Amino acid sequence: MIAIGGVIGAGLFVGSASGIAAAGPGILVSYALVGALVVFVMRMLGEMAAANPTSGSFSAYADRALGRWAGFSIGWLYWFFWVVVLAVEATAGAVILEGWVPAVPQWAWALIVMTVLTATNLASVGSFGEFEFWFAGIKVVAITGFIVLGGLAIFGVLPGSDHAATGFGNLTGHGGFLPNGPGAILTGILLVVFSFMGSEIVTLAAGESSDAQRAVAKATRSVIWRVGVFYVGSILVVVALLPWNDPAIVKKGSYVAALDSIGIPHAGEIMNFIVLTAVLSCLNSGLYTASRMAFSLGQRGDAPRSFVRTNTRGVPQAAILASVVFGFVAVAFNYLWPDTVFQFLLNSSGAVALFVWLVICFSQLRMRGIILRENPEKLIVRMWLFPYLTWATIAMIAFVLLYMLTDEKEGGGRSQVLLSVLVAAVVIVISLVRERSRRKDTAEAVAPR
Repeated sequence: MIAIGGVIGAGLFVGSASGIAAAGPGILVSYALVGALVVFVMRMLGEMAAANPTSGSFSAYADRALGRWAGFSIGWLYWFFWVVVLAVEATAGAVILEGWVPAVPQWAWALIVMTVLTATNLASVGSFGEFEFWFAGIKVVAITGFIVLGGLAIFGVLPGSDHAATGFGNLTGHGGFLPNGPGAILTGILLVVFSFMGSEIVTLAAGESSDAQRAVAKATRSVIWRVGVFYVGSILVVVALLPWNDPAIVKKGSYVAALDSIGIPHAGEIMNFIVLTAVLSCLNSGLYTASRMAFSLGQRGDAPRSFVRTNTRGVPQAAILASVVFGFVAVAFNYLWPDTVFQFLLNSSGAVALFVWLVICFSQLRMRGIILRENPEKLIVRMWLFPYLTWATIAMIAFVLLYMLTDEKEGGGRSQVLLSVLVAAVVIVISLVRERSRRKDTAEAVAPR
């Protein structure tokens, strides 16, 4: 369920409207292209994770395949990415909850949400899994129900609905399939790529599952239909039900507008509940992911040793608390300096997930040979058309990063890439200095007296 739900982020529900407005029905191509990218990256990660399940996942594989500097750098960058996400999601959840209970201020709701999910993660890994199971279940049921109801309405067979049967005429009936030109597909890619982030969480969680190899193999193989159904399928329903330029899509949100069009009562409240579920799921997963990455870094000597210590329930308590403290600080920044300090944090972590995907690709290029040499029987998941498709995926990610540089609006892709590169450069320099210092200490220790 973590694998299924992890690919359905709050960004799908919240961010799809701007993508539809920018690219029209052609946004389906944008989703399909980014979905293919995710499928390829997950296949590569699944190959490595099935052979060697670990809580460090791609950071540990980068450490082995590319060098200590790579494992250190991408591990800390990924940790930074998720603790910033904690602040974003806590604020998003607080906005919804304040709308339901205005007597409790927004900052108090953010504090409550963070505290409850921190307690959940501290309780046991089973508690995290139980919460995530139900969060994922709600998202899956909601998306599946939306696709079924929308599909029936598209063909005019939904009982009690007065929605005219449109078939798929809306895909071409309002300026064509690409009303804003083929270039809008690329713009759409920039708008939707970040709604796919988090699919790699399943390989971190696999390190603590009872049958990790089987779990990773199964999750990796199912990623194609998960992306196809939940992303492409649900967006197809939206653009088939409504003209892409319907003002309601941007005003209400794509899913609420679609539900309103087929006469589902209280569509806004229903979708707010589902978005809140997605936000809480992202918070829950983000805290788990950040803490386990910190735990793995501690195991490899790249973080304080206290991060490795676990309590009687097997939970890395210090790693969780360190992650959530930074998350609370980021929430405070969001309220105190939303347009300066927090905006810097947001932009400087914006492209990190794409860096992670690049590192996964380069690690897999090296790890395939290591696995074949040391444990060929563990190569139960294989990347397709290796190494050609791996190199093609690298080229696709590099293209997205380069295209982001053309987005010069405030807080856009250009500033995200440049600030993320700056932060990455700082972390890499720290890792190289640490590695040089470690080698010097080792040489002095073994030198003859």
